[in-house]
Amino acid sequence: MNPIGDLLMTKAEKYVTFFTGLLLLALLQSCGIQGSLTHSPQTTGFNADIPERVELNDTTFIAGNNFLLKNKYGLWELYSEGDPLERGLVTGRLTEELYKKQETVFMEKINTLVPSPAQRNFLRKFLNWYNRKMYRFIAEEYKTEIYGISRYASDDFNSLAPPYLRALYLHAAHDIGHALQDLALVGCTSFALWGDKSEDGNLLIGRNFDFYAGDAFAEEKIVSFVNPDQGYKFMSVTWGGMIGVVSGMNEKGLTVTINAGKSRIPLVAKTPISIVTREILQYASTIDEAIAIAEKKEVFVSEAIMVGSKADGKAVLIEMSPNNFGVFEVQNSSELICSNHFQSDAYENDRRNNKTQLESHSVYRFRRMEQLLEQQERVDPSEAVNILRNRKGLDDMAIGYGNEKALNQLLAHHGIVFQPESLRVWVSANPYQLGAFVGYDLGEVFGSRENNPATSTVALIDKTIPADPFLKSEAYASYERYRELETRAELFLLGKELMDEKVAEALIENNPEYWKAYYLAGRYYYELEKFDLAQHKLRQAAALEIASVPEREEVEKYLRKSERKAK
Repeated sequence: MNPIGDLLMTKAEKYVTFFTGLLLLALLQSCGIQGSLTHSPQTTGFNADIPERVELNDTTFIAGNNFLLKNKYGLWELYSEGDPLERGLVTGRLTEELYKKQETVFMEKINTLVPSPAQRNFLRKFLNWYNRKMYRFIAEEYKTEIYGISRYASDDFNSLAPPYLRALYLHAAHDIGHALQDLALVGCTSFALWGDKSEDGNLLIGRNFDFYAGDAFAEEKIVSFVNPDQGYKFMSVTWGGMIGVVSGMNEKGLTVTINAGKSRIPLVAKTPISIVTREILQYASTIDEAIAIAEKKEVFVSEAIMVGSKADGKAVLIEMSPNNFGVFEVQNSSELICSNHFQSDAYENDRRNNKTQLESHSVYRFRRMEQLLEQQERVDPSEAVNILRNRKGLDDMAIGYGNEKALNQLLAHHGIVFQPESLRVWVSANPYQLGAFVGYDLGEVFGSRENNPATSTVALIDKTIPADPFLKSEAYASYERYRELETRAELFLLGKELMDEKVAEALIENNPEYWKAYYLAGRYYYELEKFDLAQHKLRQAAALEIASVPEREEVEKYLRKSERKAK
């Protein structure tokens, strides 16, 4: 979600105050920073000699047994193998352009948010202090791999941090990002089915990863297949420079996906959650082994990890936070649903978790998932994809495109479906989870790699689930126009762009069931002191399905102000 108007300014001011306080504290404790700034990962004893990269064409590259290629659906397919340094170096070399593009996108976003050189210098000092202990919580293996990749980072951003530290910091971006979304949780939703709920009785898992960092951030998705010298082979959906895992499955049929929970703004970075899930995926084959790994980790945000296991024939939720740990397992059921609130007994009296259930859209999406699963006798991969793509609210109510109460918020980085028993996985192509879900078989991908780098797709093209017909509809075209208009309206409310009445009315025309379209139009008229028009639009917004309590309070606040000023 993109915060808007005064809500955005209030949050921004809060974060500036918070970070200023932390920096002052950092200056008092600057002696604690030096260790992280001078830390060097272990590189001795590893293979630093990687094969030369050969470019077969502009979308196909090989380096020894390793390869990177782009399939016809726009997904990059990456295979890497070897020890930690070898994997990092070869991944960095093969994905060098993708890595630099991804980092540029991310850093340009930072430059937009932090425009002045003085502010960026402030940010550099803050990051150095904030991440001062993180290297102590990450296993040497992963620091070495990150170092290898960082050798191919851009030099354009060295003023913020040197390449290795920058790469390390970026692995905590997901954690920090959702911790700072104090009033708007990242809205991921996932489910697991088995027994009488799935088509063949075996485990089936689906999830939407709704982490949004701009359209450009999701343009170059990578389906990564990793063959490490220790542990299990695995796949994950990732992006340039990222070795952590947000969605993945290993050769033993163990899967991991992550869903953000409610977090306080953390005071120091520890283990990024994507590194926890990476270790689980690489070294666990059962739920008990996954729990044993997670229990040993110190994290700095709250996160639910859905772990599915072929060996156990079911899935559970590992619910982690800086000061608590719980495991949730359904009783007398073969259906597990996860949104953004915790369900285990360990969090029954957790104030933040209870507030999330009351004020956010998490419970609403949970109930919507329940409804959709109840409508299916047994779910197969195609039906799982249809569920992930659902854009309506409870009882099939039209709630507007982009509403965070929908399972499909039309902003997902990716959707994914796993069949652990057959080691098959389907990954969505752009845009969002509307593009084709491309199928892969881990047995086939890893089984034919001995001295055999792929030069054409390793996907199961005949098993691909087609793109959503919605993509070719006028409704989708209208939504894309709405998104452009929404950005203009938000910039207008921040005083950064001019806007006319045609834009205000076009917002509503292009997304007529969405509360936010009316809210933005109402705010436009309020700023122009056309209070009669403002209150009319705001009343319409208030009558629609607003995503969260804070957003409803924002609408009602401006409605009251408009009513007073209209008299």
